[in-house]
Amino acid sequence: MASGKAKNPSKLSFRNPKNKGKPLGPNNTKRKKEKKKKQRVNNENPVEDKASNQNTQNSNNNNSLSNATKAQPASASAQLSFFLDQFQSGNGVKISSLELESVNDKCILDLSESLDQDVSLLGKHVMAAFGPSWKEELCEKHLLDGKIDPGSPAILIISTSALRSIELLRGLRSLTKECHAAKLFSKHMKVEEQVSLLKNRVNIASGTPNRIKKLIDIEALGLSRLSVIVLDTHPDVKGYSLFTLPQVRDEFWDLYKSYFHDRLLQGSLRLGLYGPLSSGNELKGKKRSPIE
Repeated sequence: MASGKAKNPSKLSFRNPKNKGKPLGPNNTKRKKEKKKKQRVNNENPVEDKASNQNTQNSNNNNSLSNATKAQPASASAQLSFFLDQFQSGNGVKISSLELESVNDKCILDLSESLDQDVSLLGKHVMAAFGPSWKEELCEKHLLDGKIDPGSPAILIISTSALRSIELLRGLRSLTKECHAAKLFSKHMKVEEQVSLLKNRVNIASGTPNRIKKLIDIEALGLSRLSVIVLDTHPDVKGYSLFTLPQVRDEFWDLYKSYFHDRLLQGSLRLGLYGPLSSGNELKGKKRSPIE
């Protein structure tokens, strides 16, 4: 017979060579589960961090656009200098000294420095631009033979897209209750519809360069009353503006040279740059097609 006491099977400790002498049991299994859970959490954190960083970046972009909207108006001389720089760089030309003599601060709309350039304040800027005659020029709805031609606005607002044009017109609602503003862009608007609308009195018009030029070309949009042009320089969500958005920029300069440059030199037209004056060097984002 074998001598000595038999070992209790329940107290036997089985060892696995891979565990380096550590017994298998409930404690070891628990540690493995905790380790896997920790690894899983660590793997998820980079995604959360990336999303957090993206949200922070989007917030910063929105804050930048908000700050641009609340920018104070530039002086007439600063607007003129910026506009001439954009004209020369955008067209690859140099303005002659003779033309420069004709272009001065009087050609630029001196926006009220006491008001921000927010959309809701655009109406006040426009009223100030027309002085005491603002109500007669911007609110009356009846045509006057020999004085008020149909389809000839007193002020024209030019922007990069249909959405932006509509947004700017919201800031002029108090002026367009009697005589509705003309929407001059191609998105959801047929040329024939716009031609029909332009047979009535128009005081305020807002649109994109391409459609505006087309309506002038076919003599539906008149220029006999036009005395003020507002150029929207606010950047879009990708940082592009009227002077930097590909295609729209070229269409604008085509429109300007065809119909506005000579009038500016003659002193019968004033330009106002509504928004921050940006050269576009800080632009980000991919090149996109414009939406009119």
